[in-house]
Amino acid sequence: MKIMGKLAVIFSVLFLGGMFFLHSSGAEEGVPKLIITKPRTSENYPCSKCHKYLSVNKTKRKLITSHSNITLKHAEEDRWCLDCHEGDKLKLPSGQLIDYDKPYILCKQCHGTVYKDWKVGIHGRLTGMWDGEKVYRMCVTCHDPHQPRFKPLEPEQPPMKPSDIK
Repeated sequence: MKIMGKLAVIFSVLFLGGMFFLHSSGAEEGVPKLIITKPRTSENYPCSKCHKYLSVNKTKRKLITSHSNITLKHAEEDRWCLDCHEGDKLKLPSGQLIDYDKPYILCKQCHGTVYKDWKVGIHGRLTGMWDGEKVYRMCVTCHDPHQPRFKPLEPEQPPMKPSDIK
């Protein structure tokens, strides 16, 4: 019985905290107030500086001159640059264009369950005060949008037992 009571309290705190969070969000309903450590805006990515002089080549290919540092490992069998990029904007599957400062709108098109978890602070790194301002990092703060999987880490040696320290 004690365990059920504790679970009910935990669930209530999480549920009510989530409800408060959803009602205290910014301009977009349910989207947390974001404090972005490295702002990304369309001004930071002026694609049209070069691309306005080039004709659009929609042929899927390996990039060998410009953008050769980008290797697509994100549904690469089904995706190409122009599926997500158009001019100085990001492009949704519907064709709607969005600024680079809201990549989560693009990410949620395919990663809806992860987006829902991120909105309530389950996915992603959330820091801050439990009763104050919180810092939510956007998808692209932790994930490279072209290669979103984290690279495997080499495990460290386990810590020494206090009895083995001399």
